[in-house]
Amino acid sequence: MSSFSSINRLVQMLDCFSEWSGRIISWLTLFMVLTTFVVVVMRYLFNVGNIAVQESIIYMHSFVFLLGAAYTLKHDGHVRVDIFYRPLSERGKAWINLFGTLALLMPVSIFILVISWEYVATSWGQLEGSQEAGGIPYRYLLKSTLILMPIMMIMQGIADLGRCLLVLCGQGHLLPSDEEHGL
Repeated sequence: MSSFSSINRLVQMLDCFSEWSGRIISWLTLFMVLTTFVVVVMRYLFNVGNIAVQESIIYMHSFVFLLGAAYTLKHDGHVRVDIFYRPLSERGKAWINLFGTLALLMPVSIFILVISWEYVATSWGQLEGSQEAGGIPYRYLLKSTLILMPIMMIMQGIADLGRCLLVLCGQGHLLPSDEEHGL
């Protein structure tokens, strides 16, 4: 029983991290909308532009999608063919999730991590900034999300694997339907 409780604690800890990071990142959508509004007002009412503010929208957009992916995975919000998945029992869903995580999520995340490493390291080595005059001088931070995203997806994938193992051993449940979509 202690191995099940250890797996359960690990699942809860990783789920908590994905939940916490997703909720923080979700605030960027509000800031992105407000910043876009400011850019439009500045440009069309005052005929003033600011490259750094415009680039900040791209940064926020990237952060929301790349760093919010693990949160979306936690809440089962990624695309799936529900016509086959929905009618399955909880054990059947656990088997599908287990296979999908091991055969698709983990290899793709590891591939993205490996293939992005040198690209991001080069950007950090040069302290790469914007190519535009007056742009944000921290492009290397933006590119770092190419490393953070697969790490966060692997962490959430481990939580999902643990949850599936608990379900298959009769020691746990998949997320209840009222908690599946979170925010």
